[in-house]
Amino acid sequence: MRRGHLDFGILGPERTTGRLRHVRDVCLEVIQMIHRLFTLLGLLLFLSSSLFAQETDAESRLLHWMDRIAQEQLDARAKRIGAVRNVEDAERRKAEVRAKILKLIGGLPDYSGPLNARVTGRIERPRYVIEKVVFESLPGLLVTANLYRPSQPGKYPGVLLPLGHWDEGKPAMQRIAINLALKGFVALAYDPLGQGERLQAYDRRLGRSLGAGSTEQHFLAGAQSLLAGESFARYRIWDAKRALDYLLSRPEVETDKIGCTGCSGGGTVTTYISALDSRIKVAAPACYMNSFRVLFSGSVGDSEQSLPSFLSSGLDQADYGELFAPKPWLIASTLGDFFTPEGARQVFEEARRWYRIYGAEEKVQWVVGPGEHGTPLVVREAIYAWMIRWLKDGKGDAREEEVETLPGHALLATPSGQVSEQGSRDIWQVILEGFQRRERQGSLEELQAELRQLVNLAGTTPRVRVVAETFTPGWDTQTLLLETEPGLEIHATLLIPRTPGRKPGVILVEAQVSPSNLATQLAARGAVVLALTPRGLPRKDEERAFSGDWLANTRAWLIGRNLPGMRAFDILRGLDLLASRPDVDAASVRAVARDVAGVWLLMAAALDNRLTRIWIDRTPYSLRLALERPLHKNLHATLLPGFCLKWDLDDLRQAIAPRGVLWTDPTDWMNKVVPIVGDFRYRGFEEGDERMVDEWMR
Repeated sequence: MRRGHLDFGILGPERTTGRLRHVRDVCLEVIQMIHRLFTLLGLLLFLSSSLFAQETDAESRLLHWMDRIAQEQLDARAKRIGAVRNVEDAERRKAEVRAKILKLIGGLPDYSGPLNARVTGRIERPRYVIEKVVFESLPGLLVTANLYRPSQPGKYPGVLLPLGHWDEGKPAMQRIAINLALKGFVALAYDPLGQGERLQAYDRRLGRSLGAGSTEQHFLAGAQSLLAGESFARYRIWDAKRALDYLLSRPEVETDKIGCTGCSGGGTVTTYISALDSRIKVAAPACYMNSFRVLFSGSVGDSEQSLPSFLSSGLDQADYGELFAPKPWLIASTLGDFFTPEGARQVFEEARRWYRIYGAEEKVQWVVGPGEHGTPLVVREAIYAWMIRWLKDGKGDAREEEVETLPGHALLATPSGQVSEQGSRDIWQVILEGFQRRERQGSLEELQAELRQLVNLAGTTPRVRVVAETFTPGWDTQTLLLETEPGLEIHATLLIPRTPGRKPGVILVEAQVSPSNLATQLAARGAVVLALTPRGLPRKDEERAFSGDWLANTRAWLIGRNLPGMRAFDILRGLDLLASRPDVDAASVRAVARDVAGVWLLMAAALDNRLTRIWIDRTPYSLRLALERPLHKNLHATLLPGFCLKWDLDDLRQAIAPRGVLWTDPTDWMNKVVPIVGDFRYRGFEEGDERMVDEWMR
């Protein structure tokens, strides 16, 4: 190398070109490597953010955990179904299934009184007549209906038409009902509870229900039914039975030729009444039949559509069709339905095998129509054809005729348009009356046994993951994922004061992931605070006025679990964690909860005396109170089926004694603070938590 010159070994034009090409290629490789690294980094960041999103979606975690249990229960059922080889096996299982279903719904009402039916009006058409009808389902519980019959005298097969969740009620079935009448059937469409002329909590000043739409009214009655130890399905089935009684009482009906069809909620009731009432000879449920293999993580349906302990009792929806076998059963679906064709296919495939045992495979069929939830023309005509084939010996034309449909008010069976204005009772009053006949006081020993069953204390030592840490002048904060049961993690935040020695411990039951101001207040007073968010929380707001946490609760009861009990268990898991810490005085662990979470805390404290003192704030003071009013908010989050038949929340308080319970600002089930005689404390107007915290922490 000469001074002032750097020799790169470039000796000529050809060498120069080759070396530059080499440098270029190396640079390109480096650039590509950097690009791959950034792509990988982006992928890792995406995956980590996706995983974090999954971890923070508490509802999804709970759903996946419960779905695994549901699938295991369905696996066990599949083995039992696979063992059915002949008619004797099938009939034996049918007897078992029928008994289970009746038990799960709380039995059917024991009533055989008169229908007290009356025709309140008629609409005459050249080829058919519509009669407006009112009858009694139970004493004082009125049902409104429209009967469609051919205008010519004679005897005709009958078809019962339970309604889906149309707020308008029976007018929604006009097209099908008129066509059935034109084809030589007598069809009866009736209003379900909470729909049409049977709105619950009806307010004449507003001209509508105070309980929102039809589905929400079903949730209201559904929660009350479970609290009273039964299922709302029993009342829906009973209405169908009484409607069938009326249909069979008509002189123009051939009583041995009765069919039933309905869509959605009407498909549900069609399924139930056909399976349980032998007078139904032909069934065609639409947009309902689905296996819980698919349905459990999807649209499980409202209160009457999801029976408590249904899956844990070894059942699936195919069992209803199998109860009906070998009578003709048509399953109808639509391609875009939330009751999916795949779920319907699974029911159909199992049913076809079952019908084959009876040598009647041609009597079960499945039709799928276009569109979303509903009964498109191809489905309607399949229903007509099915009824004609099996109730009229195939004699008739299944093609649908164009018909004139009437506005809803033209079909009203009552002068006012609401049975409550005619003196009918609401269903909550019927539920309360039955509850009062059956209630008795249970002992504290029985209460403890009931709580142990609800909370299901068996489990392993909880595992904890620290996913984040922050530091403030007064305390350290750890964000945790606590494995409360194998495969299920919940959120918790631990606030650890930096003061030396053992400190009091506080469990703060939260409905959100971020700790509230109360957590920092307690940490500032020197307590180790565990802000714990029980499973399934925080919950996405469905903007439902009353039903609240119905979906998680419905799925829980299907698999034989109890949502409040599981959340009480989560609180006790947090207690295990807090009491095991060397910086916590295990003899001074307390817990606080607000709103309905106070019920979960009462349950937990009644089972574990390591909770030395509890504070519940703005919590409903009585479960029985929810049975005494037509409306309630988020009762599903506290549902203890049948609990009120023997106990109430004050019994939980007594089970905790002599440990202290500070109960502030007790409420009713509409979140209103109410003055109650007893050991309750009340804040002054716009007063905060400071005075209560001072008293509770002393």
